[in-house]
Amino acid sequence: HDTGIIDEVTKISSAAEIKFKGNPALIEIIGENVDKLYLDAIKTVSIDPEVIKRHHDMKIVYTPIHGTGVMLIPRALKMWGFTNILDVPEQNVVNGDFPTVVSPNPEEPAALSLAIEKAKATDADLVMASDPDADRVGISCKNDKGEWVLVNGNQTCMMLLYYILTQYKALGKLKGNEFCVKTIVTTELIKGIAAKNNIAMLDCYTGFKWIAREIRLREGKQKYIGGGEESYGFLAEDFVRDKDAVSACCLIAEIAAWAKDNGKTLFQLLQDIYVEYGFSKEKSISVVKKGKSGAEEIKQMMDAFRRNPPKEIAGSKVITWKDYQTLEQTDIQGKTTPLDMPEASNVLQYFTEDGTKISVRPSGTEPKIKFYVEVKGEMGCRNCYNSANTDADEKVKTVAKSLGI
Repeated sequence: HDTGIIDEVTKISSAAEIKFKGNPALIEIIGENVDKLYLDAIKTVSIDPEVIKRHHDMKIVYTPIHGTGVMLIPRALKMWGFTNILDVPEQNVVNGDFPTVVSPNPEEPAALSLAIEKAKATDADLVMASDPDADRVGISCKNDKGEWVLVNGNQTCMMLLYYILTQYKALGKLKGNEFCVKTIVTTELIKGIAAKNNIAMLDCYTGFKWIAREIRLREGKQKYIGGGEESYGFLAEDFVRDKDAVSACCLIAEIAAWAKDNGKTLFQLLQDIYVEYGFSKEKSISVVKKGKSGAEEIKQMMDAFRRNPPKEIAGSKVITWKDYQTLEQTDIQGKTTPLDMPEASNVLQYFTEDGTKISVRPSGTEPKIKFYVEVKGEMGCRNCYNSANTDADEKVKTVAKSLGI
């Protein structure tokens, strides 16, 4: 669809050809009939409705941050059986000026501040915020000290896939042809979860059109059960082909109910995943290079990383190097194998002996080069979370210094 739309745009040779008044015969207003079909389908995404029945009155604070989620997400949560959904009235007003926030981005802590205030006042169990077009979701929960903390995009994707994979297995829903998808810059911990549960895990480029492509290629042969990326997008169903905050919010609420059913908070569930699969910390670092000279500098940096890949990063040997522009993977012995990707992309990845992953790419929209850093660590118990987190922060700094950023 993206290339088809651009093909139509390039056919226009002058502004005079642009039709500013739409042809009513070509416009179909989508209303309740489509909403109902969609919401009925969303209800089928629930994995364990019984767990919701047992915790239907769990307190959930939801905000659409002045966006379209206000129309469908509260309705969907009620259809799933949740009966105690608390809103943030000031942010229910659909307004493109987003008057209560600096940015309506659920990745930004400030965007959830009003919802967290409401959660504190009502002693809620969970906070969820969708972005203005309701395709991404940010969440917050209480930590072991009772403080409200944000759950980042990698952690959200990991918890969603952990729940889907382990519950499909526990409830006997697996048929052997299931698969899930993550993007190449999303945490590698998900691969370990998929492997332990014997479910195929695919890597694709950043952007949900690539996840949708994997679904399309396997249609009628394999069953898609979930996929996501580190930038707060997730898709739990195959009847939608883009990230979807409606199903994601419902599923996150079900996960919180399931955790409660097992005597855990959502935060303790996250800790338990780290105890079982190892600790992981991800950080995105952007190096800004403005102007024409900046663009040339970015090109030179990518060329240098490509021509002279680091032998080690933060004291750990690089054992695999992936170049998505040449579509080749090179191991520590120098053996090269092809990368099975749909097209070339200007992305480099380095994997080290100690589990560190570095992804490097120039931004497609801003004058910057982006480094996605993922470091691994051990976490022996829930109480070890803070020390594992502190150690990982130090390791990220060491990695950045090692790369000269």
